[in-house]
Amino acid sequence: MDRTLTHRPSLPKTDRLSKVLDLYAIFCLWRQRARTRKQLAVLDERMLADAGISIAEREAELDKPFWR
Repeated sequence: MDRTLTHRPSLPKTDRLSKVLDLYAIFCLWRQRARTRKQLAVLDERMLADAGISIAEREAELDKPFWR
């Protein structure tokens, strides 16, 4: 009785590396968003006014999940 192994073709190394780099870039973007929103959360009204951001705009930004 002959047995054949099912062989799944693997991605070429460049495709795998590209996917890993894409995931890393997304992770970095999410971290940056979380970091900047944390900084935005501590600004007082005067600092927000200097930056041209209303309190409502700040609250809307802080309500977003890190992936948006």
